[in-house]
Amino acid sequence: MKAKSQLEQSTQEEQIRTALNAHWRTSAIGDANAEHHIYDDDAICDYPQSGVRILGRSNLQALRSHHPGKPSGFKVKRILGNGNLWITEYMIRRTQSSLARVSGVLTLKSNSHSTPRVPDCR
Repeated sequence: MKAKSQLEQSTQEEQIRTALNAHWRTSAIGDANAEHHIYDDDAICDYPQSGVRILGRSNLQALRSHHPGKPSGFKVKRILGNGNLWITEYMIRRTQSSLARVSGVLTLKSNSHSTPRVPDCR
């Protein structure tokens, strides 16, 4: 397998950043369909604090859409990443007076050739 040129890698990383920024923007405004577009159908989402694992984009979307304390806003602090591993640090407003600092670790499928999708949001 041929290694990617620096230009190809830079272009792919910019596409990933654009997809992640769109994901957080749609999450912040509550557009559940667009928010989950980034995930493949076979996405895996682990919540390490509780030990819960969600399998599949439709299950993840269903869980989030019925969450009683649906966050009302996101503020991305920074996105760091390279290749298939990306980390987003952000703040979630849970209530008018409650903010939570969160880190999301995203692993991309290595065979993604078009719009980046995130199959594993551990």
